[in-house]
Amino acid sequence: MNWESWTVFALFWAVFVTTPGPNAVNCITNGMTIGFRRALWGVLAILTQAVLFLSLSAAGITALIVASPEAFHLAKLAGAGVLIYLGVRGWINARRPVRADERPGGSVYWRAFAIATINPKSVAGYLAAFSQFVQTDVPIASQMWVIFPTALTLTCLSYVTYTALGAGIGRAALGAVFNVWLRRALAGCFILYGVLLGSAATPGRV
Repeated sequence: MNWESWTVFALFWAVFVTTPGPNAVNCITNGMTIGFRRALWGVLAILTQAVLFLSLSAAGITALIVASPEAFHLAKLAGAGVLIYLGVRGWINARRPVRADERPGGSVYWRAFAIATINPKSVAGYLAAFSQFVQTDVPIASQMWVIFPTALTLTCLSYVTYTALGAGIGRAALGAVFNVWLRRALAGCFILYGVLLGSAATPGRV
């Protein structure tokens, strides 16, 4: 992965993991109710889910590349469509409260892992993201050494920050983070990424 591709991926992932959703609500709530240090178990759960989804996505994209370049090209177009869908959905839902209370009980870790796993954005977004940024003319293994640390570092920074917000400023954090226009701006980023990446969906390039 060259510098330009990495920059685009890093910017995309930053938007992907900072867009408010159930994970962010859970991190803020944990910080408010059980304190920063204990709430970090929830961040660890999100990172566990990220490693799992990143690995499954990488394996799926690798299989497509091996099986058929044409199928990989179609996956890139489908992935771009998913990004646009997530953006439109985020824009429409920007005025609706984001809830994190519809989840199974349990310890902080397993509760957070369940929320991250059933989060629609995670389920659709990981494969969509990978289909856009993996380059077919570069060995997959060498790309994973760049993609995994970048994605996990940004994911960790994002949710540690949400947790700290909850622990530090309490309920005021929910109002600040889930501001309608902020959520719409992030949704617009998804739409823009989907359009730009979909129009450049050529195997071997971002």
